[in-house]
Amino acid sequence: MHPATGHPTDETIAMNKLLLATALCTLAPAAFAGPTEGRFSMSVLGSLDTPVSGDVHKGATVAVPDLGPLNPALAGVDAELRIGARGHDQVYGAAMSVGLELAYGLSERSEVFVQARQTSADDGRLRVGAAYVPALATELDVFGHFSGYDAYAWEFGYRHYFGEARWARPFVAARLGATETDAIQATFDIPAAAITIPDAPFFEKAWAVSGGVEAGVQVPFTERFGMTISGGINYIGDLSDDDSALAGLGLAAINDTGSRVSVPLSISGRWDF
Repeated sequence: MHPATGHPTDETIAMNKLLLATALCTLAPAAFAGPTEGRFSMSVLGSLDTPVSGDVHKGATVAVPDLGPLNPALAGVDAELRIGARGHDQVYGAAMSVGLELAYGLSERSEVFVQARQTSADDGRLRVGAAYVPALATELDVFGHFSGYDAYAWEFGYRHYFGEARWARPFVAARLGATETDAIQATFDIPAAAITIPDAPFFEKAWAVSGGVEAGVQVPFTERFGMTISGGINYIGDLSDDDSALAGLGLAAINDTGSRVSVPLSISGRWDF
């Protein structure tokens, strides 16, 4: 403050500007995690993967001329199996997915990556159809119990970012690769007729083409760490059917399917090297 005029001196004004600039730098993020040309990053992923399309099995109607081989007490009694199609959403519901990703920056706006994920859902039991018995003029409920769903994906992809690396950056990405799904067994039972077909092979352990697209936002916290939130669409092709037990019942065609379309909601932590 100037002693004569009472107004701030030039030195005081300069000092105030310096203090203001320092405060603003303190409030702003000191650095921004994200893609950089020639730099690697690693991410840990977690998501809730909700199926929206795709069948675990198709529908079929087949005649069974004699129930005796399934239950000796019903020897000579014929029936008609009426199996309905059941989707992944009905059998398994939402699955949990965890994974790792390694990315390489092409520029400050783009990167390529390789991603490994495991997707799992608990076993499911539900009504899959009915057995119509003419002798009784009635339908008996048929239930299916399917073993757990476990799939392991290896996919390569490209991600593109928009805007500047401050606070939050939107992005889009696409992936393509293959997924190995563990073998699945199914137990079918008709409680009212005391009939059970236990642990019938349904799908073999095999690979199928897979991929997906997603959009999200990355939020940087430090120069080396950030988090992302994203949503998108995943696809896994048809599974490899196993008819060793179903063919004898005339149901060999019901498992000629298995593809899965799902909507993942994901969150990840990212470390830049």
